Amino acid sequence: MAKKKIFTKKQLQELSAEEIIDMLQHKNYSLLATLGAENLRKEMVPVGKACNAAINYFFRTTGPKSDSAKHTKAARKKLVKVLSNITPGSYHGMPKDKKDGLVVGFNHPSLGEIARILTMKIDIMGEKPMYFPVNLPWYEALAPNYDRIKRLGIIITPTITPTTWQKIGLKEGAFLYEQGRRLKHDFRNIYIDLSHDALAQGGVVFVAPSATRQTTVFKNEQVYKKDEEIIPTMSMLAVKLYKDPKMKCDFLPMAVLPPRGYKKGLNFGKKYRLIPGKIMTADYIRKKYFKTKNPKRLEGFDYDFHQRIADELPKDFWY
Repeated sequence: MAKKKIFTKKQLQELSAEEIIDMLQHKNYSLLATLGAENLRKEMVPVGKACNAAINYFFRTTGPKSDSAKHTKAARKKLVKVLSNITPGSYHGMPKDKKDGLVVGFNHPSLGEIARILTMKIDIMGEKPMYFPVNLPWYEALAPNYDRIKRLGIIITPTITPTTWQKIGLKEGAFLYEQGRRLKHDFRNIYIDLSHDALAQGGVVFVAPSATRQTTVFKNEQVYKKDEEIIPTMSMLAVKLYKDPKMKCDFLPMAVLPPRGYKKGLNFGKKYRLIPGKIMTADYIRKKYFKTKNPKRLEGFDYDFHQRIADELPKDFWY
């Protein structure tokens, strides 16, 4: 593959976040390399190559290629079959015929649950649109295959998580810092808008509340005991979505129980369990957590959501 291109100062100043994303997808640009974080990009290259090769394989070896809809359906079916064998998982009890939109929040101990979530979604949720906010290093690895991934019913959108922003380590006030911060903000807004549209159509949004890989549901004991702030990922999303009075989407806590001796990678051949927790309906959330007319976050919602995930797991995974 050709060497990644770097955005110029003029491009960073003048291009919108949507235009930046399009260039990541279709013109071989790297925002990470532009921001001086080539090391973060390179970390994900092997995983990205493996994922892209797999996706291309499913499309290349299925048919009929003359009928796009049938071709995509065949590729989905083959994808489920293969992933079920090499990245096995169980998802008994997960909802599959919900009419309203669904936000599924899950603990994120490894990369392995992503493959199992994709299998579960394609297998039992069919053609419902699925939206997945993807950390920028992951996104850049998958961006060249964005269009084929979308054909599978999986729409990825880039985010820059607090951990990744810290790792990029730009000097506050510098040109790249200001442009990176702008895009970090704009990527989040794009994700919110896409999520709203997907959920309004009965789609599914998967999100890890931790915004990074961590072995436990709560970051540490201090967060669990409420002595330290919890990341307001879920409540900020809920606030944005429910500003639309017509929005009916529910929030589902989903516990990921990885296999014994798991690593932070894909854990091929080892079985995961995806366990649905007690669902939080739109009506319940509005009645219990909206204490003021225009809140910036929902007091207590993030903690309660995390706790519903933890309740489905051994206490070793709590904090």
